Amino acid sequence: MMAEHLSDNPQQRKLLRVCRIGRAQGLKGEVNVRVFTDEPEERFSPDSVLLARDGREFRVVRSRKFKDRWIVLFAGVTDRNASEALNGTDLYVEPSHGIGEGTDETDEDDGFYAEELIGLEARIYADYAADADATDGPAESGDSDETESETEETGDSEEIAASGPYEVAGKVTDVMENPAQWLLTITEPSGAESLVPFVEEIVPEVNVEEGYLVLTPPNGLLQDR
Repeated sequence: MMAEHLSDNPQQRKLLRVCRIGRAQGLKGEVNVRVFTDEPEERFSPDSVLLARDGREFRVVRSRKFKDRWIVLFAGVTDRNASEALNGTDLYVEPSHGIGEGTDETDEDDGFYAEELIGLEARIYADYAADADATDGPAESGDSDETESETEETGDSEEIAASGPYEVAGKVTDVMENPAQWLLTITEPSGAESLVPFVEEIVPEVNVEEGYLVLTPPNGLLQDR
């Protein structure tokens, strides 16, 4: 059989998305995959196991890179019919085996998974840039304790918590991983889709618990603005 069900429910676990299976490749069960990891050589190495949301396990038999895409053969997928049936399936790994595990930099600066970002509301705060700039200069007397307390409460050390009136720029509907950085697909109120680099200069704050992220987009980045 191609897959086995896990003993516990994967929908209740936090998983790191690795790829999305695309169209079939040839007649012998290979599939094209859309990659969401910067370590495809490791993720698609022989005998690596990826997880589907419904609890299935997919063991890699072999893989190869062709131009800018990856082609993978999973155990038990032996013909084109079986590979076509997998089209659109997202595959994951456990966060404990995630990319960059154990490095302080990734734990603090890149501590988000693609699935956490999808669905977040994208907000633009009028006063956010001014507040952030104010923290770059010397702190005035009596202000340091207040600022320190605020950042501790939000859990975002050395960041300004967004507040005040804001404009909803859209919603994160997809995350694409490029060699340089992730790109967020922001679906705007008009239905237009814009790609936003997931870098601190443009996305200075992410609040998963509250369901939003903050954008400080340069002119022309968003189509509705």
